[in-house]
Amino acid sequence: MTSLLRALALLLALGCAGAAAAQDFAGLIAALPGGSYADRAKVVKDLGLTGDPRALVVLRALEADDLKVLADGTPVIVNDKTGAAVAAVDGSDRGTPAADSLDRVKVNNAVRRALRSAIGMLTLRDPDPARRLAAARDALKAADPDQIEALDAALAAETDAGVAATLAEARAAAVLKSPDAAGPDQLAAIATLAARGDDAARAALTPVAASAKPDLAKAAQAALARIDEAQRFWGLAQNLWYGLSLGSVLMLAAVGLAITFGVMGVINMAHGELVMLGAYTTFVVQQVIRAEAPGLFGWSLVIAAPLAFVVAGAVGVVIERGIVRHLYGRPLETLLATWGVSLMLQQAVRSAFGPDNRDVGNPGWMSGAFHLGQMQITWNRLWILVFAFAVFAVLLMVLKRTPIGLQMRAVTQNRAMAANMGIRTGRVDALTFGLGSGIAGLAGVALSQIDNVSPNLGQNYIVDSFMVVVFGGAGNIWGTMAGAFTLGIANKFLEPFAGAVLGKILILVGIILFIQKRPRGLFAVKGRAVEA
Repeated sequence: MTSLLRALALLLALGCAGAAAAQDFAGLIAALPGGSYADRAKVVKDLGLTGDPRALVVLRALEADDLKVLADGTPVIVNDKTGAAVAAVDGSDRGTPAADSLDRVKVNNAVRRALRSAIGMLTLRDPDPARRLAAARDALKAADPDQIEALDAALAAETDAGVAATLAEARAAAVLKSPDAAGPDQLAAIATLAARGDDAARAALTPVAASAKPDLAKAAQAALARIDEAQRFWGLAQNLWYGLSLGSVLMLAAVGLAITFGVMGVINMAHGELVMLGAYTTFVVQQVIRAEAPGLFGWSLVIAAPLAFVVAGAVGVVIERGIVRHLYGRPLETLLATWGVSLMLQQAVRSAFGPDNRDVGNPGWMSGAFHLGQMQITWNRLWILVFAFAVFAVLLMVLKRTPIGLQMRAVTQNRAMAANMGIRTGRVDALTFGLGSGIAGLAGVALSQIDNVSPNLGQNYIVDSFMVVVFGGAGNIWGTMAGAFTLGIANKFLEPFAGAVLGKILILVGIILFIQKRPRGLFAVKGRAVEA
């Protein structure tokens, strides 16, 4: 019985508290239009302290000059587009009152400062952590001393560690701008921002470095020096990540070419178009899924990958059986023939899909980005890197653990001896060309997530792919991987200093000089035939 009475008393207390809060909110709304500007600023501040989500709507309307007063003194929010007025408290429709019956609730600079603080306070208490984090970042950029009280209240109530850290940094930036802040608080704020170490922290600390207070200026200058050092480190890390990302793309595009060029000695100028076919296969799969089974869109790339391998591989086998096998030993004619095939494939795709870029979407698990320190990593690039290593690992297993892989390596090392041992070299050539072409199709699946899918997609990577193969060592896939990542990282470190075009020229010149010293590349394929 006693427990029941306590429960009833608690429910009654909560009900009374809710009714009191509603009454306070209604009273504050009613008092908002009256009094002086100072009184209005005080009411705005009190509305921010209520934590009521309805207050955010009212205050934003006041900030946008959409808050009006009816003839009976009721504050309403007027929609400027339709002219309809809605009661701010209960949401009831008040119709379309005559324009001369509405009085504007006026604001001055003091009220605007109170509005910014109150809106920030209310947003910082949003139930959604993502919105609270966005509001905290906005507060960090604003660095408004009038928001210190709101930041303190939000920080005391915050349960998310990431949001709490950003709130503390926003408060530190506001403290540094406050003329009333004590010296120890400002020194603590400098330390907080120095730990953040990014451009927002630099913007907040730079004015303090010129402060008339020697201790503050010295601390801010030391903090800026630490930020410079941290930014140099993270800048190098970001360039390294960009280089790894580019290297994974180059490896996917080049590893198939390394197989065909190494085993068969064929310069396949249509390799880029096989990459393009993989990208268009992804586009077709996504179009079918959007039309027939939208719920499977998240699996679209998983479905498209094997199909792209089969489509590109089949086209590769047709090219080898129909054209290339008649031109073995004539590299110049093979180059011209495959270049003609590349033009035919481009035109076929233009006729089927049009010349414009096609829309290939990112599944949810490949969208967005995250931060590692001060380095931003996009999910699509990270998954492409993982995919590139997975393809490389499967290819190694095929070459090392399967009969066809053993035959490919035998033909690479000594074609005549392999033929005398009973290996059907023509069949091996066709399967090798199909395998390399299928991997090009997988590269197209990956590239569809980061590049424009158009008939010219393959042309953007064919030259770089040949450079990777020649630099790494024709026919050696370990050399292809090393060459791809070496060139990718070198390119990204050269771009900030030399620019994209000059950077590529310098890399090309470097490869030419390197090949003069090591004609077989980084890792030359060993065997009696290739060494002869």
